[in-house]
Amino acid sequence: MTSSSAGLPTLDTGNPFSAARWDTPHELPPFERIRPEHYLPAFEAAIAAHEAEIAAIATSPAAPDFDNTVAAMERAGLALDRVAGVFYNLTGSHTNPDLQAIERTVGPRLARHGSAIYLNPDLWARLAAIPADGLGDEERRVLERYRTRFRRAGADLAPEAKARMAEIAARMSELGTQFSQNLLADESRFVLPLDGEDDLAGLPPFLRAAAASAAEERGGEHGHVITLSRSLIEPFLVFSTRRDLRERAYEAWTRRGESGGETDNRAIIRKIVQLRAERARLLGYASFAHYKLDDTMAASPEAATALLTEVWAPAQRRAGAERDRLQAIIAREGGDFALQAHDWRHYAEKLRRAEHDLDEGEVKAYLPLDGMIQAAFDTASRLFGLSFAELPDVPRYHPDVRVWRVSDRDGSEVGLFLGDYFARASKRSGAWMSAFRSQERLNGTVTPIIVNVMNFAKAPPGETALLSFDDARTLFHEFGHALHGLLSDVTYPLLSGTAVSGDFVELPSQLYEHWLEQPEVLRTHARHHRTGEPMPEALLTKLLAARTFNQGFATVEYAASAIVDMTLHLSNAAEAGLDVLDFEAEALKRIAMPGEIGMRHRSPHFAHIFSGDGYAAGYYSYLWSEVLDADAFDAFREAGDIFHPETAARLRRYVYGAGNLRDPREAYTLFRGRLPSTEPLLKKRGLAA
Repeated sequence: MTSSSAGLPTLDTGNPFSAARWDTPHELPPFERIRPEHYLPAFEAAIAAHEAEIAAIATSPAAPDFDNTVAAMERAGLALDRVAGVFYNLTGSHTNPDLQAIERTVGPRLARHGSAIYLNPDLWARLAAIPADGLGDEERRVLERYRTRFRRAGADLAPEAKARMAEIAARMSELGTQFSQNLLADESRFVLPLDGEDDLAGLPPFLRAAAASAAEERGGEHGHVITLSRSLIEPFLVFSTRRDLRERAYEAWTRRGESGGETDNRAIIRKIVQLRAERARLLGYASFAHYKLDDTMAASPEAATALLTEVWAPAQRRAGAERDRLQAIIAREGGDFALQAHDWRHYAEKLRRAEHDLDEGEVKAYLPLDGMIQAAFDTASRLFGLSFAELPDVPRYHPDVRVWRVSDRDGSEVGLFLGDYFARASKRSGAWMSAFRSQERLNGTVTPIIVNVMNFAKAPPGETALLSFDDARTLFHEFGHALHGLLSDVTYPLLSGTAVSGDFVELPSQLYEHWLEQPEVLRTHARHHRTGEPMPEALLTKLLAARTFNQGFATVEYAASAIVDMTLHLSNAAEAGLDVLDFEAEALKRIAMPGEIGMRHRSPHFAHIFSGDGYAAGYYSYLWSEVLDADAFDAFREAGDIFHPETAARLRRYVYGAGNLRDPREAYTLFRGRLPSTEPLLKKRGLAA
């Protein structure tokens, strides 16, 4: 690190982040040249440069207007965006102790930097003084979004309250990072060894192979292991006939983050909830939930809770009927025990075989990973005219990562798509979409670099990775998010891609899942991984007939998590000395949660809501967006063609390509002609009366 003549720190030329542009293909980050020691100097230089840019805007003697204030802010901080884009993608998908240490240092620094911008009185005064008259629609939207962001960050508060808001932001960053790192530690350290044929009882060949691969990755001490990767733990709970091992695995899976040791997240949760409530009060809101939902499509906790309540009752009834059928199977087999949460998936698979003659192992043989990737690509090609060309010799941050160039109908580059599909110890659990670079036109024509990160089980060398139908649905879901980033068509970075309301952002992803379930798509792409033969029509019919199977369970485990999230963030429990497990148990008792079903995410490992604010008081948004996606797909059904060109064109223009150009209600109405009802959702889940 050196100092420039202007007094700002500059980077040594050996630091890859010192280059104004990267000389790599498609200007991908030069992953192989970036070392952990490069990040801190790069962050320091980029933050200093951004501070200087913001100071110049805030103290400009020129009368404030859109270009010298709003557009100038959108042009500022590009170096910081680049460093953070690389760093935070890797801390989630391929981290190590060095990156984790940097993350603990950098997070609070970035939070303080952000607070200094949004609490800057001179900058706020300039934004408030800019007249909206005469601005174009997109410029007016950017101005409105900036003003909303500043107000929600505390720009109108007194100086002492502003200082407290900045302290809260920095502390929240520390706590969210600690929560995530504790969770990854718990997930990485647990293995359930399967050392003999008795331990492997019931496991089909694909799961044995995946467990062997996981054992080899962890040093080969055991022949087979089950880890806490969802792609291993869930099929183990389905197929293992060893009830004692299922119980051990389920206990470890559901108790992540509450070990009682140094990785226990309960005290962290208490502090996070307390700080969120304090921030909301400073801004004049009754609770954090009221603060969070004030800037969403739902607009209020009452509206979100009403939707959860509407779905809960039929889901609970359906789950009760499912439970009784599973208990009957146990009785027929001579079992002298009551169904428990670690039993549900095992006996549900038996019931599915009995009712639908459907074997998950048989289905997986027709869902190879490459085939499902191609199915997602082909769907995008038929809907939006996109094409995908794999790039073999470009930088990547892990050998398993694959890269494709995405082109539009006219051959122009839309962007790059990275696929990171397999579980590993350096990757947090779950599946997500992120961006190394977002689309915009203000700073030249900037094409996006989008990544999908999954946690599928990796097949042994020479074998084919096979997906369950749920895995394939996850792949389509995340690719829907990817298309939201790739197809973005906006000028200003603030509005780009997935930068939309939290309860609208899941619409493009959940809507895309519908195409996976269409016979037309499956007949083309569901092919046997060895023979290439298409899925037999009888199997296809059974698979589609079982779409609403076990939906009582699926809806209850999801909705319970959403209800606890909302209840927690509506409460003042943190001020009363929150015991999050007691609070969770009491919240579930009030809604009569079936004892045989666990929450999809228990609080100590609920990364959606405690690793950051993204889904806090917002986990309901998957269900809110599902109301939209069920209704939106009906537009294609009504047109008589699941790839109807005119409907697809509206979908691209007003949803996938529009970023945050419009209020989400307006965007949806422009696509559909009206707002949706819940009936298509209940029908989709098999919960309609």
